[in-house]
Amino acid sequence: MVLTKEYRICMPMTVEEYRIGQLYMIARHSFEQSSNGEGVEVIANEQITDEVNGLGQYTEKRIHLSSHLPYWIQSLIPKIFYVTEKAWNYYPYTITEYTCSFIPKFSISIQTRYEDNNGTTENCLGLTPEELELREVDFIDIAFDEVKPHHYKESEDPKLFKSEKSGRGPLVEGWRDNDKPVMCCYKVVHAKFEVWGLQTKVEEYVQGAIRDILLLGHIQAFAWMDEWFNMTIEDVRSYEKEMQDKTNMKIKIALEENEEQKDDSRKSSQPATPKSPKTPSATTPSAESKSWFSWS
Repeated sequence: MVLTKEYRICMPMTVEEYRIGQLYMIARHSFEQSSNGEGVEVIANEQITDEVNGLGQYTEKRIHLSSHLPYWIQSLIPKIFYVTEKAWNYYPYTITEYTCSFIPKFSISIQTRYEDNNGTTENCLGLTPEELELREVDFIDIAFDEVKPHHYKESEDPKLFKSEKSGRGPLVEGWRDNDKPVMCCYKVVHAKFEVWGLQTKVEEYVQGAIRDILLLGHIQAFAWMDEWFNMTIEDVRSYEKEMQDKTNMKIKIALEENEEQKDDSRKSSQPATPKSPKTPSATTPSAESKSWFSWS
């Protein structure tokens, strides 16, 4: 049975404002979280047209994250590991899919719709009666749900942050019912891992990881509001392109350095080939002194 959850994340802004804030947050967060060859590498980012949903944006990304996984998962996968993300953004409706070529029976699909309300639409994404029966609704509160300790920053705490440009915040108990404006992100997440003996454990881990990412990302979108509040869609697309280029370069350099270190390690572990004794010329440097590698 595929584990299905619907996350509802309210934000103190309008749907149109959220569009800018979300793009800014994803671009900046991806750059900040990319290090040591791990992070988000952008493969494609292009405009598309769909007969039903109209004009949209298609993105494809590789998410390098081996060391961020639990040890019991790391033991099952190769060291060079990434998840492919494909997203079709027909704002205010989006479709996102995650797959891994190394684990063909693993996939995550996410449908999202954004509405100007505080999470009161009961079936925002048009689920079937069967899907509604299996669905678990989870409200994420950016102010009072706690992020992991290593992600917490006082400057990004919604209970303390006040936007100078919009005047919004700090968020207090009951803010979702009392603050205006307010909007909600409805996200239905299907996590599937069809491997006997590991299915429940992996699907529960994936849903927990997604919840943590959604919480942190939306906290940052609010806490960074003064950085993006006056941006137009053209402004934020330009910023997105700039940060994607920087992120890709950051990951590329780190991956190349990791490969060089592996090559050096492999070469240093190989025994030197025995050579017949040779008397060096008094005027010509020996072959050993000209070598790029030290075998000692």
